[in-house]
Amino acid sequence: MTPVDASAAPRRAWVEHHMGMPWSVHVRGEAAHDELTERLVAQAFAEVDRIDALLSPFRDDSELSRLRRGELALADAAPELREVERLCRAALARTLGWFDAWRWRDGFDPTGLVKGWAVARAARILEPIASDVAVDAGGDLAARCVDPDGTWLVGVEDPVDRTRVLATVPVGTGAVATSGTAARGSHIADARTGVAATGVRQATVIGPSVLWADVFATAAVAQGVTAVDRVHELHGTSGVLVLDDGSTHAWSNPV
Repeated sequence: MTPVDASAAPRRAWVEHHMGMPWSVHVRGEAAHDELTERLVAQAFAEVDRIDALLSPFRDDSELSRLRRGELALADAAPELREVERLCRAALARTLGWFDAWRWRDGFDPTGLVKGWAVARAARILEPIASDVAVDAGGDLAARCVDPDGTWLVGVEDPVDRTRVLATVPVGTGAVATSGTAARGSHIADARTGVAATGVRQATVIGPSVLWADVFATAAVAQGVTAVDRVHELHGTSGVLVLDDGSTHAWSNPV
């Protein structure tokens, strides 16, 4: 999911590989080529690497892996791990159990929340940049516009034909998150059964928080076709579901 823009404003993009996926930072405006911008982007990527070292379930030396093996008590873990655990409990409650970092996994696995959380942390580091900024990682995007009327145009990929854009979403200051099967196959489990979720091929959620947009998108895929009704309860969000039969369901809920 990459923001596009046809304006003549100065623009610069950085792309690096972190957490096993491409991360990109886009800056649009007079500060695009400033030294401060360069430093802050480097700091944001360094923070993503630091989070990965703490919270990756794929690294034997991470605090998360040590917690899962029983070598580290949660009370003794880094503040970031404790915060993520609290957020996963909140996500479990807010999604009525459809986003579950404990069930049907090899111990506590917050992977489905960490990416959006890390995007939000990177975006906070970039707040001093006096230009429009967007941070994207594997379908989770946080955007900010200096002008309240400004927007980024965010393309949503068609999961049936990944060379095609399903929709173009204008986002000012806010977030877009997409979860689904197009890139990684059936990796989201139905929280009630533990088997691969079916019914929703892709869910895109637009809202004020990239963390919660990511959580709600993942939960919608896990929930399957009943998400068609559930998404209308997500106040302050909009988005689109792509069902297994190729049909789509869009919604827009006021705050």
